[in-house]
Amino acid sequence: MNLADIATPAFALDQGKFQRNCARMIEKCRSLGVGLRPHMKTLKAIEAARVAIDPAHGGIAVSTLREAEYFAAEGIEDIQYAICITPDKLPRAARLMRKAPRFGFFLDSLDAAEAVAAFAKAEQVPLRAWIEIDSGDHRTGLEPSDDRILRIAALLAASPAMLAGVATHGGHSYGAPDTDGIAAIAEEERLGVVEAADRLRQAGFEVPGVSAGSTPTAVHMRSAEGLTEIRAGVYMAGDLFQAGIGSHGVEDIAASVVATVISHKPERNQIVVDAGGLALSKDRATSALADDMGYGLVTDLEGSPAFGRLIVAGVHQEHGEIQGEDPLPFDRLPIGSRVRILPNHVCMTAAAHDRYLVTAGSEVRGEWDKVGGW
Repeated sequence: MNLADIATPAFALDQGKFQRNCARMIEKCRSLGVGLRPHMKTLKAIEAARVAIDPAHGGIAVSTLREAEYFAAEGIEDIQYAICITPDKLPRAARLMRKAPRFGFFLDSLDAAEAVAAFAKAEQVPLRAWIEIDSGDHRTGLEPSDDRILRIAALLAASPAMLAGVATHGGHSYGAPDTDGIAAIAEEERLGVVEAADRLRQAGFEVPGVSAGSTPTAVHMRSAEGLTEIRAGVYMAGDLFQAGIGSHGVEDIAASVVATVISHKPERNQIVVDAGGLALSKDRATSALADDMGYGLVTDLEGSPAFGRLIVAGVHQEHGEIQGEDPLPFDRLPIGSRVRILPNHVCMTAAAHDRYLVTAGSEVRGEWDKVGGW
């Protein structure tokens, strides 16, 4: 099958680029002396996980319990739910551990820790918790110097639950001005989570795992001293924002949305395709960069920017408005022709689709089903 023959819009993944991206990150982590925990919120398919997993580590991260249940059913035993747990989700966590004995979750509050300890005692379940550390992202997590870290560890130690480790996410690296800025944030991230681990160890607690990561900090990190693993996801498929901040090149982007030209508007110098906000997502990450890519960069079916700099400048639910040079190449993009659109934020784009078409150039080599929901 060829991409020219499929129903659109559809999510396509260039198999060769994907495999090279995964191999490159595994090698990067090995050069730093740490394991890689790929974050499968990016590509929620077991086939993707089998390529991305670092054989020396064996674990993955996820963002929903549905993802955790799916990957556990496929035989993955080390799964990190990289979201703060709530008490209502603890029964699902306990059931997950029957298939994935190294399943663990984040927490960052005494209330959550008390609930975890009480549930573990009542059900005699050795729940595994990672204390989340805020290393500058200011989303969730505790400051490395916060004494609640020690109190949470004590609550876990007094129950059948265990401390799996400490973890942080340098998400603020996405706003760094350049690669040196990203490297500086990577160092802040490392120092913050290592400080928390050191404080716990000095207080007599075992800290098996010290986890940090984002795609930018993983790529530009210069030292991983004190870490046991790096957690990242976008690198697998790549996107325009990561290309814009230097995490990889545009040529490394393996993900795209295949769309069909449905309308010409020469009077507005506009071409419309059948991929809109639902297929592409409305993430406008590159608007913060010098080279704004709108809602996606248009390429031909081989993934080459053969039409020049064409971007999806506007979206409605099922319509994408292509704009660019004046005049647009209407003759080369007739009604019914197909294009590939490179995404702004691949995690958001991929999540909207029910499967991934695995490609080599414009040839479809297979389909990967994926998990969705929460």
